[in-house]
Amino acid sequence: MPLRNTLTRFFQLEAASGLLLIAAAVLALFINNSPLSGLYNSFLDTPVVAQVGSLQIAKPLLLWINDGLMALFFLIIGLEVKREVLEGQLSKVSQVVLPGAAAIGGMVVPALIFWAMNRDNPAAAAGWAIPMATDIAFALGVLALLGKRVPVSLKLFLMTLAIIDDLGAIIVIALFYSGTLSSLALMLAAACLVALIAMNRLGVIKLAPYLIIGAILWVCVLKSGVHATLAGVTLAFCIPLRTRHAETSPSRTLEHALHPWVAYGILPLFAFANAGVPLAGVTLESFTHHVPLGIATGLLVGKTLGVFGLTWLAIKVGLASLPGGANWKQLLGVSILCGIGFTMSLFVGSLAYVPGESPFAGEDRMGILTGSILAAFIGYAVTALASPKRR
Repeated sequence: MPLRNTLTRFFQLEAASGLLLIAAAVLALFINNSPLSGLYNSFLDTPVVAQVGSLQIAKPLLLWINDGLMALFFLIIGLEVKREVLEGQLSKVSQVVLPGAAAIGGMVVPALIFWAMNRDNPAAAAGWAIPMATDIAFALGVLALLGKRVPVSLKLFLMTLAIIDDLGAIIVIALFYSGTLSSLALMLAAACLVALIAMNRLGVIKLAPYLIIGAILWVCVLKSGVHATLAGVTLAFCIPLRTRHAETSPSRTLEHALHPWVAYGILPLFAFANAGVPLAGVTLESFTHHVPLGIATGLLVGKTLGVFGLTWLAIKVGLASLPGGANWKQLLGVSILCGIGFTMSLFVGSLAYVPGESPFAGEDRMGILTGSILAAFIGYAVTALASPKRR
């Protein structure tokens, strides 16, 4: 019963967050295409400076959101991944096979489709990882609209798939979207990591020391050239999940405390700050440009083919079985819903096409929004048709 209650609360939280994400994105589109557009852009360009002695971090508000607040989002992802690996859906090989195969297909096929459509332009091809991601909050939000018509096993399949997907995105960001590296900052970050691991091994269970060193780690990673949000994942892996005695788990405590703030505050704010695509001068040709078209095709077609194709293969060769109570048409609908990239796709897009540096900055958002919206509507329709109403 406690596990069932925990899952119910999780799905309710993620569903509500997904609907709030939709509202934030629509609001950003409306404001940035109204007489208030100047106010919207001035808000995002607001300079914010933090300084301690000679150490200064000066960024516009948009980058504080993307580099700072999103580190907390990655902290939550790291805490969820660690919990699932040690105690949850990723703790047994048999539980990982089906969503793992689906996640791999859902990352590889969209990336290949985008690369094939943009391989002749290296600057454009830099966005190959944009259609790889699945937005778990957005996807579960759409799935929640069907209520109990969808079995819990299918929601767990989607959740586990998205967690593995997020882990893949983290690795891609670390390997392919880091800047020029600073040796001094990396050494200081390594020292912070050693301290965090030492505290974990020594049985320190108070959160304050981890959070203080984690904040220093974030600054070091920010200055190192590696993307700062990776500090959140690193910190999460070092916070103890299990304790030697009967003390409350520090990892669970932090996850429960942060989850509402991230779901209802940080993610909607990120969506509001990044989804405001100016539509002035947008034509049909704008949607058929190779960058937005490659992203939209990767999300809608690539995700569906990759997730459903490898899921079908894993089941047919006997490596896994269909989620309990689900049918193939429902699985197809969920595979399409995996094409809702949104949050992580927008984030990777901001790294691949840096505003002011890349000629394709901003074009990715059009493809992300188009592909995600189509995936949401089509995925919902297919899943609804495949899910009979219950009396």
